[in-house]
Amino acid sequence: MPRVKRAQTTKTSVKPATSSSAEPTNGNANAASDLDTAIRVRAYELYEQRGRVEGFAHDDWFQAETEMRPRFSRTV
Repeated sequence: MPRVKRAQTTKTSVKPATSSSAEPTNGNANAASDLDTAIRVRAYELYEQRGRVEGFAHDDWFQAETEMRPRFSRTV
């Protein structure tokens, strides 16, 4: 009896690399990377709050960047 191949399914949603507790690290060489991570995490939170509706990635990123940049631009 021949084998039947099953269709493979893939998930398309992308989860952030870290938790939403990304905080600024003033004076650290990795500050740009930390900012990028914080923006990514916040944008994903906004996506989830919208009910995972597609088509607003740029809006979510812009809002997240607007919220996160002031936190990372503070000086100690």
